[in-house]
Amino acid sequence: MKLSLSVRIAESPKRKDVAEVPIEDLAPLARDAGFQGLSMRASVVSVDSPPARVAAVRTLLEGFGLPVSMVTGDLPLAINNAGATDALRNITPYLDLAAGLGCSLLRVMLHGEDDIALAQRAADQAAEREMSLSHQMHWGSLFETVDGAVDVLQRIDRPNFGVTYEPANMLACGSPYGEDAIARLAPWLRNVYFQNIRLDPDSPMTFNTRCRGPVNVRFIGLEDPAGIDPAPIIGALKRIGYDGWFSVHQPLDDGQTVEAAVREAAVLFRPLLAAA
Repeated sequence: MKLSLSVRIAESPKRKDVAEVPIEDLAPLARDAGFQGLSMRASVVSVDSPPARVAAVRTLLEGFGLPVSMVTGDLPLAINNAGATDALRNITPYLDLAAGLGCSLLRVMLHGEDDIALAQRAADQAAEREMSLSHQMHWGSLFETVDGAVDVLQRIDRPNFGVTYEPANMLACGSPYGEDAIARLAPWLRNVYFQNIRLDPDSPMTFNTRCRGPVNVRFIGLEDPAGIDPAPIIGALKRIGYDGWFSVHQPLDDGQTVEAAVREAAVLFRPLLAAA
């Protein structure tokens, strides 16, 4: 597996469209810590960015030897609001953005049954450009549970449409996320995200799930034992032969600097991914 860092780690804790640490500073931090790629979001570049900015980001990342592991092309996709499915209706700007960044994997979102036909058409357009689409396991979507994801993936039935496994959202939605879940998702597995949460009824943060209603969660440190243990997850991924991107998708802790967060993530995950 290849270790990627989501640029989410450098975003403002309260705003997903603002980077508190610019990509010009984050990229060398990631490279020096041992990350092999970056997962790109609208806080750095989006479908609304001028082509010159997209080209500049690509040149910067290539200079540090950091390919883009996946592209989340607009803010609605990142925050999962009513506009999150708009990319399916006009996928071309998102494909253009990914091509401009030298990436072949795009994130998309499905909220309802009507989105399935749109996803098929978008996947066909992506296939013409040798690109793939991936839907993150995520609250408020058709991909909250393994059962739901497998059903939709089978119905979309496109070889270049897959899933981004993400256990925190699965935990919040009450879906198993361990070895059996990974094995079931394996035929469609395109990407892996990891962030750490625990269920906490006293937390002000709510995931508005379709299957369980509002679920209160709290983000916790990557190594906090009250949350999700990454070691068995990585072991299960290795056993199914997954060798794609593993992206740390963790927000900053209160009072934590970006520099410290990048180092912490690398120190934890580099040995886990390297272990036999």
